Amino acid sequence: MVRRTDTRRRMLESAAELFQTQGYHATGLTQLVAAGGAPKGSLYFHFPGGKEQLAAEAVQLSSSRVADALTAAVTAAPDPASAISAVVDALATSLISSDFQRGCPLATVALEADSEPLRSACETGYADWHTRLVSYFTDQGLPSDRATSLATVVLASIEGALLFAKTRRDVTPLRDIAAHLHTTVSREFS
Repeated sequence: MVRRTDTRRRMLESAAELFQTQGYHATGLTQLVAAGGAPKGSLYFHFPGGKEQLAAEAVQLSSSRVADALTAAVTAAPDPASAISAVVDALATSLISSDFQRGCPLATVALEADSEPLRSACETGYADWHTRLVSYFTDQGLPSDRATSLATVVLASIEGALLFAKTRRDVTPLRDIAAHLHTTVSREFS
């Protein structure tokens, strides 16, 4: 039983990486099984819904990791503006360390989401990130309606800058948006 769980976990981990770097359609079944170190035919044993189920679960795993990192970054920061800057810095560092291969773990799949399970997994991930930011901003004293709006602006700005930075192979868009968000967030809390 432990072995089956380990194989499933390895497949999920490698799928999360492949979908983040290559996207859903560019990642083949053979590649998924090989990267996970699984025996041929094991994909449907561990994921009866096939590639679509594996992708949805991989998106959930990646999304959860980003959400936890987001929570850790904002909790450690001295103020909301610094928190957002720390998040953007962490994303820029990750992008550089992956040689611009790993952008947002949801965006690559979301842009290709041609099935309800994939679309739903991406939506749930984005909603979780948004909810965590809203909670953080309200805990810092911002009224709920302003916190909701600010969280949307922050997420959309970071997501756009991350995509722009990845395609340009240059983190300048992330640095630029970090500076603007720092000013915007500071104003909201002054």
